[in-house]
Amino acid sequence: MRKFDTKVQHLKYKVLREVARQAWADKLPEAVFDIPKTIVPGKTPTMRCCVYKERAILAERVKIAMGGDRDNPNVIEVIDIACDECPAAGYEVTDSCRGCLAHRCEDVCKRGAITFDNDHVAHIDKTKCVECGQCAKVCPYTAIINRKRPCQNACKVKAISINEENAAAIDNNKCIACGACVYQCPFGAITDKSFILDVINLIKGSENNKKYKTYAIIAPSISSQFTYAKLGQVITGLKVLGFHTVIETALGADMVAAAESKELAEKGFLTSSCCPAFVSFIEKNYPKLLPLVSHNLSPMAALGKYLKDHEPTAKVVFIGPCTAKKMEVQRENVRPYVDAVMTYEELQALFDSRDMEITSLEEDVLDNASYFGRIFARSGGLSDAVAEGLKEQEITDFDLKPCVCDGIEECKIALLKKSKGVLDANFIEGMACVGGCIAGAGCLTHGEKNKAEVDKYGREAMEKTIKDAIALL
Repeated sequence: MRKFDTKVQHLKYKVLREVARQAWADKLPEAVFDIPKTIVPGKTPTMRCCVYKERAILAERVKIAMGGDRDNPNVIEVIDIACDECPAAGYEVTDSCRGCLAHRCEDVCKRGAITFDNDHVAHIDKTKCVECGQCAKVCPYTAIINRKRPCQNACKVKAISINEENAAAIDNNKCIACGACVYQCPFGAITDKSFILDVINLIKGSENNKKYKTYAIIAPSISSQFTYAKLGQVITGLKVLGFHTVIETALGADMVAAAESKELAEKGFLTSSCCPAFVSFIEKNYPKLLPLVSHNLSPMAALGKYLKDHEPTAKVVFIGPCTAKKMEVQRENVRPYVDAVMTYEELQALFDSRDMEITSLEEDVLDNASYFGRIFARSGGLSDAVAEGLKEQEITDFDLKPCVCDGIEECKIALLKKSKGVLDANFIEGMACVGGCIAGAGCLTHGEKNKAEVDKYGREAMEKTIKDAIALL
């Protein structure tokens, strides 16, 4: 078993691995119904009440591993039949209720949702309750609590509600595809669509007809992943899979840092455009601030554009930690430059679908970017790179005042202040995930140590300045 944070991730990986294995062998879609039996071969359930339900849920996981519901534009989906073990969400009365005489909870409820039994204990009628929370506020014993599901707690943009079937429902008009709910759901009932089959088809196509080359552009957060192997072995593994060349997306970050620092000095104020979940949040909640978003493409798209400008037939696959990148690649201004997006979870499944032991491979070299491009992977790295860009371009008449937003909640505060004209900053670095890309939902592992690994990786860069890295293009 590989190193994963949770057993849910490992289950997801096993499904992806088996789907990929069948795809390499050209046995899809015929083998789809056999995959659940491969993962749960016996008659004894390992996770659910019975083996039949377990396999039924696995069948739904297989569908999502093969691309999911094509009619749903969101890459985050709910497996309804897997979402039935959480308690009912909403306000409820606990055993702390003393049956007091004051009945403040009843008095404050405008919907008449609170009644009392013969012991004077309060009860909430869910058909009348609108979850305003006033009863909880006035209870002197704190006996009324708001029980939220893990996915609701994880979603800071309030995109998740509970439907009539008691399953989670995602509001696509609010969802920013950050994947926080995917990582936090203890049952794996919320997950991201996989486009691993698209990647396999690209590799097969380049090997079979030789009409194009498939490039892997890999995010700098790779330095904190695959901890059981060396980074150079991962790079070799990608080439063994069939990728022609592996390039670090940190080079695209260098390109963006140079361009964004210049744009910032010219306009006087910018928000970053690198995190697609952050940009999506602005679009859906602060559309009036959209003109302030940097016009530069993200590092992924910038590097993809560079590759296709120089080799129009090239196919580009981005590999990183981010579920929101799967949404970004659907944008009209990005779609021409990146052909598919894959997470680290999916890359691990791809390696193992070919029975590849990457720890036995020789090390290749990945050295295309500067220190500043590589530290884009963690919170604060983008601001440091923009400061370096201003310095290297000798823009001395602009005083950078960055507002580093570590997580979508800090982004919300900064954008609200800007909308009210009270933000004391001229550059907002927005990262939807706390910690930055090193905490993306598609990571194999999460944790504070990932930041140290990224900084170490940055210091190992051969190119010490942004200019030096870009000069190699």
